[in-house]
Amino acid sequence: MSDNPNQPQLSNSDESESQSAAQAKPATKPQNSQNPWIEGFQTIGLSIVLALGIRHFVAEARYIPSGSMEPTLQINDRLVVEKVSYYFNPPERGDIVVFWPPDELFPNTGRRDAFIKRVIGLPGETVQIEAGNVIVDGRLLEEEYIKAPPEYQWGPETVPPYSYLVLGDNRNSSYDSHSWGFVPQKNIIGRAVVRFWPPDRVGGLN
Repeated sequence: MSDNPNQPQLSNSDESESQSAAQAKPATKPQNSQNPWIEGFQTIGLSIVLALGIRHFVAEARYIPSGSMEPTLQINDRLVVEKVSYYFNPPERGDIVVFWPPDELFPNTGRRDAFIKRVIGLPGETVQIEAGNVIVDGRLLEEEYIKAPPEYQWGPETVPPYSYLVLGDNRNSSYDSHSWGFVPQKNIIGRAVVRFWPPDRVGGLN
């Protein structure tokens, strides 16, 4: 019972009606889910961000525009270039690398397409090309992957620190270190590891 004598009192019938009314009151409608268009745009946006992140930091696809790496790589071959391993270990001799050419090659137009060549000389090594052979620190380099022995002479020159000497496997038709010098390590994009096109030559690259 209420302590206020002026406050109207509920009878048993009033209480029952009040309880019935409370029970009959419709439940609050749940909030509408997010617009499916917005969800779709968010999903697409996230996918783009992830794809760009993977392409920038992990791996990307590249194609071969010239014959400078024949016979190993043919024109229009499609490759996967991985970018992770060089965060932990430096390039090794024999690696096929994709890199930005030195800025000095294009002083007026700026950076152009990336190059792809094979690592031959490592930092601190002295390299010479003579009589169709590549000689590294006085030792003849055995190269079964080249199209033909080089017909030019070069060196001897010592590879600077944090730089690499790179040559195309098609030695006599390749614009590479014997023409313009060494590649700074910071210019290397990654290592070509897998050919995924054409189908009849899919596989890893040694």
